[in-house]
Amino acid sequence: MRIESAVFIKSAAGPEHYPIDHRPEIAFIGRSNVGKSSLINSLLGRQGLARTSSTPGRTQLINFFLINEAFYFVDLPGYGWAKAPERVRREWGPRVEGYLARRSNLVLSVLITDSRQGATSLDLQMKEWLISSGKPFIVIATKADKLSANKLKASLSRTAELVKAPVIPYSSATGRNREAVWREIFNALAL
Repeated sequence: MRIESAVFIKSAAGPEHYPIDHRPEIAFIGRSNVGKSSLINSLLGRQGLARTSSTPGRTQLINFFLINEAFYFVDLPGYGWAKAPERVRREWGPRVEGYLARRSNLVLSVLITDSRQGATSLDLQMKEWLISSGKPFIVIATKADKLSANKLKASLSRTAELVKAPVIPYSSATGRNREAVWREIFNALAL
């Protein structure tokens, strides 16, 4: 896909701060430090648009990025361990669940796992929630460049078996499978 424009619009703590223009949205969800922001930057070919950090838990609000003035990428706070005060972490679950449950223009959730660790119990809980809520999703295993071909194949097989869905290996460093992810996004957007 050709990216004509990719602009950070806003960070939102709740529904009253979400964009109100009803453009379709693609949400990126996963554990803290799984590479959500790096994946977004890589897909868009823009370094630094979504802020990255080596410290887990930097994304604390729901961040909206307007792509080609046609749809949004939505970077959600990570779940699991994060370097943030307990009070802040307690707010993330209801914030993320509220967004996913009530956002009518959410057309696809991108569930992100780390290829080196595979799907965790938290990833499986999120997958079950998406299924029970009738939310369409795809699964991406980031950091695919960090494993040998054999280890990656074994990791993807285990993850696919656990999540009961195809898993797309992805490398933000090399752009591996960028087009495959965009195909899934196009299908969800019906572009």
